[in-house]
Amino acid sequence: MTLWVFGYGSLLWNPGFEPVETAHAQLRGYARSFCMRSIHHRGTQTDPGLVLALDEHPGSVCDGLAMQMHEAEVDATMTYLRERELVSSAYLEKSLTVTLHDGREVTAVTYVIDPDHVQYCGALELEEQAQIIARAVGGRGPNSDYLFNTASHLAELGIPDADLEWLSHRVRTLLA
Repeated sequence: MTLWVFGYGSLLWNPGFEPVETAHAQLRGYARSFCMRSIHHRGTQTDPGLVLALDEHPGSVCDGLAMQMHEAEVDATMTYLRERELVSSAYLEKSLTVTLHDGREVTAVTYVIDPDHVQYCGALELEEQAQIIARAVGGRGPNSDYLFNTASHLAELGIPDADLEWLSHRVRTLLA
């Protein structure tokens, strides 16, 4: 059984598994944004941070990476991903079609935001996002590290994201 995972945030720089194949990919109908309050990894219950999620938006396209799992490690990898991504049930696990850079279409396990979940915050302005990201710290460290790692990996991969570029610049200014 061939199984793919679509990465658009921290899975780009910390997938937690060794893929058989990695390819640039596009997911249609979803936008990457800081639309999820983080109460575990990049913030706390009393001072939530923000993490990226895929918010369903018809007409949008999210560029990221599709990573194929080793067949022998599918069960272990899925167990790991579910423990990591479904810690607060704000993400929904979906099997969605992504288009690889070479034109192939594959079905990929994709974690998208549940817009009805209490941690969903899809209407925040970029400045408010920057203020939150600059101050929040959670179990996996400062929220700013998450932003900087994701933005730098997107840049290394040649995947432009104007909002993350703006947020990176603004948060660095706030932290200076």
